[in-house]
Amino acid sequence: MAKEDRGFASMDRAKQREIASKGGKAAHQKGTAHEWTSEEARDAGRKGGIASHQRRREMQSSGGSDSSRSTESDENAQNRESEDRTSNFGGSERENSDR
Repeated sequence: MAKEDRGFASMDRAKQREIASKGGKAAHQKGTAHEWTSEEARDAGRKGGIASHQRRREMQSSGGSDSSRSTESDENAQNRESEDRTSNFGGSERENSDR
């Protein structure tokens, strides 16, 4: 048997999905499956969004001359989002309304 013909990664996607599904069902029946809290899910989504935007910026920066404008606008948007999130945690009402 060749080395590349072994293991989970060499199986077709349907077979992988079938095996993984059985594992998930067994874990839930056993009571050891992880169940996400809304806070964990929100944090995971935020991290995924940051990683996705970071990859896009890296791809754009390695591209043509228009990429610098897009990267700058992405960074500005991300800074505004960060300010919006922190504005709920203190400061005067006037400071928060400027954002």
